[in-house]
Amino acid sequence: MEKVVCVTGASGFIASWVVKLLLERGYTVRASVRDPENVVKTAHLMALPKAQERLKLFKADLLEEGSFDAAVHGCEAVFHTASPFFLGTNDPQKDLIEPAVKGTRNVLNSCVKAKSIKRVVLTSSIAAVTNTPSRKPEDVVDERFFSDPAFCREKEFWYPASKTEAEMEAWKLAKAHGLDLVTINPAMVIGPLLQPTLNTSSGAVLKLMNGSTPTYMNLALGWVHVKDVAAAHILAYEVAEASGRYLCAESIIHYKRIVEMLRSLYPNAPLPIKCSDESSRPAPEYKICTDKKLLKL
Repeated sequence: MEKVVCVTGASGFIASWVVKLLLERGYTVRASVRDPENVVKTAHLMALPKAQERLKLFKADLLEEGSFDAAVHGCEAVFHTASPFFLGTNDPQKDLIEPAVKGTRNVLNSCVKAKSIKRVVLTSSIAAVTNTPSRKPEDVVDERFFSDPAFCREKEFWYPASKTEAEMEAWKLAKAHGLDLVTINPAMVIGPLLQPTLNTSSGAVLKLMNGSTPTYMNLALGWVHVKDVAAAHILAYEVAEASGRYLCAESIIHYKRIVEMLRSLYPNAPLPIKCSDESSRPAPEYKICTDKKLLKL
């Protein structure tokens, strides 16, 4: 029996890998993009193995109500990955928060109308987990934590605000309409790019390597490979007992160590040699619980 699923924002970094792995596993994929005729953004998808037989592009816009109806109709699962991710904007409400929140609402409302959807897998972020002012240094961060939207807005953490509010909207709608929802909350995602454009997380690594910054940040982050994140999305659908939220972080690494690793691989690259705050001790590497449930997937 044909297994038909939908991937929103399919030309993006994580989504492209989700599409690739789904095709490899025998799924028929309906991929939503803003402009199916833009070959610069879609050629890499149509060049994937089995894409000509089992991949169809659909036009959809996060801000347009009902625009995902056709893409999700008749699907058994929806992987909602579409959401803007960039760090510099003069209008965060318009550029980040509204597309993330309204887009999630529009996609899930389309899922409700479709009636064929067995499960929705939402790409959230660790940014929707860790930005909590009440969190103590000794806390082990797990899937019970939500970032505080008011705190994120106050501190102008616009991307965390967008991901937090979007995930909260998803859980509210899932509860109201009886949708089976699972979220994947990855840390900093890196790895090979399938798409032709540079995504934000990969850009952070490139910025270290191309001489555009004289220092590295005094910061420790979670890092995870894009293929592992894509596989987690698919397993979150395929494993019946999967539920709730799943953190994806392979390692917690300070930027100093990232620079050291890059220097060992690319000794001639103009990598920074100093921390942005040499007077401070290295940032503490907070502990992230990836939840033992995930290991069973």
